[in-house]
Order: sequence, then C-alpha cells, then structure tokens
Amino acid sequence: MGSVSKAYEDIILKPIITEQSAGLLPERKYTFKVAKSANKIEIRKAVEGIFGVTVEKVNTLNVRGRNRRRGRIEGATASWKKAVVKVTVDSKEIEFFRDLM
Repeated sequence: MGSVSKAYEDIILKPIITEQSAGLLPERKYTFKVAKSANKIEIRKAVEGIFGVTVEKVNTLNVRGRNRRRGRIEGATASWKKAVVKVTVDSKEIEFFRDLM
C-alpha cells in the first residue's frame, strides 16, 4: 500500500479570520480551516507549498459541531478541524493576512 498524496488545496480549505486569530498575527501565527483527515505533516507541506513560507510549528484542534434550532426543527452544524500555523521569523509573511494587522 502506497501513500496517496493529496493536493494542497484539498488540505487547506480556507483561512479563518476572527478577532482572536487576528490577534495572533503579530506572533506570525496564521489560522486555517483544514481537512478533517489531514495531519500536521500534510498541513505543514501544504502551507509551505501554497504560500512559499517556512513553517516552524503546527497546532491542530477538532472543533465540535453545535446544536442549532430553526423553529421546531433541530439540527447540528458540521464538526471541522482547525490548524494554527506558526511561520519562522526569517520567512516572509503570508500576503493574504497582511491587511488584517
């Protein structure tokens, strides 16, 4: 069994822009929504490949779905995975997040 390589765009789904994630930008930490099946090594390679930076550290966490109601109908939002990526000091910053600082 060989390993199946995924495209970088299948691993990094979208950036997360909140007040808390914007507060991490001066520390060179960037937050992304990632595929639930992605591991830290795949996330590191995808960020380095897409943005051309050097990654120092990757922290991941699973975000639990929440229960929601619309009138009498109950449901739940989907659970998802979040990654906080720290970029090395000598690496350039990610252009997408530049205006948020």
